[in-house]
Amino acid sequence: MPTKRKSRRKYPTRTKMSPRRRKLQRQFNQFMQKVGYLSFFILIFIALIIFLVIRYQNFQPEPTPDPGQEQRLSQAQKEAFVKQLVPIAQRLQREYGILASISLSQAMLESDFGASQLSAEYHNLFGVKTDASDPQGIDFSTKEFVDGEWITIVDRFKVYHSWEESMEEHAKLLYYGTSWNAEYYQDVKQGRDYVAQAKGLQSAGYATDPGYADKIIAMIEEWQLYQYDQPLP
Repeated sequence: MPTKRKSRRKYPTRTKMSPRRRKLQRQFNQFMQKVGYLSFFILIFIALIIFLVIRYQNFQPEPTPDPGQEQRLSQAQKEAFVKQLVPIAQRLQREYGILASISLSQAMLESDFGASQLSAEYHNLFGVKTDASDPQGIDFSTKEFVDGEWITIVDRFKVYHSWEESMEEHAKLLYYGTSWNAEYYQDVKQGRDYVAQAKGLQSAGYATDPGYADKIIAMIEEWQLYQYDQPLP
């Protein structure tokens, strides 16, 4: 009768460690005994932070496009903007006596031909401000010429339903004046040509820009906006 052979349980053989590896292991254990595991992880964390800081400083992001260039209009787009406003400006001249060239040039200059955010999204062509408590207003940063220098402030501006509404209120302001002075823009109303009306805006303090009248006149002459003016009575 054959005898049963006892199966031998196989145990994994222990791989021999090279002298160099044993040395490194021994050095690591000695190091860990000295600094402790907590200190070790703190050192690793600090090294990681230093690595990320260096990586961030060396990172060169893609240059972002200039917002001004994104909103820059073609000549055709500018001409379309003017063409759209001409009949409105001429109607307002017949009703309030403000030359069409003045209304057009101000709208073109102050709204960047309708490309500014204030005019494109809120139909405010002339940068008309409103009370800080106006719930329909919108806050925007703007540049003002104060004490001989340009400064940037945040102010609240009026929101309109259309460019035509914005132009009509602008004409009414120049014709009826302000709530505290009905003759505030008298020099504008008395002007018989675009040069006189532009200088009337300057003398009345319509804008803080000391070169405002010159910019209006230059815009009118460059675009020949005087061709849209009708004879004043």
